[in-house]
Amino acid sequence: MAKKITTALLLFLAFSLNAQEKTDSVKVQWKKSGNITFLVNQSSFSNWVAGGDNTMSGNLGLNYDFNYAHGGLTWDNKLILAYGLNSIKGTGTRKTDDLFELNSLAGKKATENWSYSFFLNFKTQFSSGYDYSKTPKVKTSAFLAPGYLSFGPGMLWKKFEHFSVNLAPLTSKITLVSDEFSGHYGTDLGKNTRYELGFNASLNHKTTLIKNVTMENRINIYANYLENPQNLDLDHQLNFVMQINTYLSTNLNFHTIIDDNASNKIQFKEVFGLGINYIF
Repeated sequence: MAKKITTALLLFLAFSLNAQEKTDSVKVQWKKSGNITFLVNQSSFSNWVAGGDNTMSGNLGLNYDFNYAHGGLTWDNKLILAYGLNSIKGTGTRKTDDLFELNSLAGKKATENWSYSFFLNFKTQFSSGYDYSKTPKVKTSAFLAPGYLSFGPGMLWKKFEHFSVNLAPLTSKITLVSDEFSGHYGTDLGKNTRYELGFNASLNHKTTLIKNVTMENRINIYANYLENPQNLDLDHQLNFVMQINTYLSTNLNFHTIIDDNASNKIQFKEVFGLGINYIF
């Protein structure tokens, strides 16, 4: 099933890009924007009395939007890719960031600010992750283990271009794992998938705080009707980009996840760095 879903997503991306090419050729306007960010941090020590370990870390990210609007129809798509590695003398190379996420939201205007909608969200990671607090280290994740696919109809409120709220009361959520992780991430032992039906609410907001400083806020909340609906899943990403010049920027990213099927603790990640930021 995981292979079928991966194939379907690749076909979806190919269809989206093909549709974009065709509509551009007949003068239908797509809005396309994105940025590629490369952050790097490095420190080295030689005969340093205060002590310290040589370190090198880098993060590469892509944030790309391709949105369509014509008449009462809208189709907003966002692709987020991120990967980071950290190398510390004595501990080797470890992963610091890893995300593949595709968001797609189609809308048909119902009133001035409301639209009938259908959304799709897919998330996974590129490579294996490990728990280094245990000896030997324990593998905790891999590509499509877990993978999350969510989709469903709903209502979209969008009064401003960079602020929207989507409410989807009949959301299907499928969790994917490999045989190696069967019985984890909410799946039953011997199973590779878990199906949920619930309520999904998402908020997307992007604004310019001051000149050359932008903030992007993305919040997703999900409740599973079929099991413990009071245990809300939360995925919150908060990004700040402080543009220094055409190519250099300071980036600050906060990512918070609450999901009791993945962990009984709040997951939190923060990434900060100075790097190259190419906007297109």
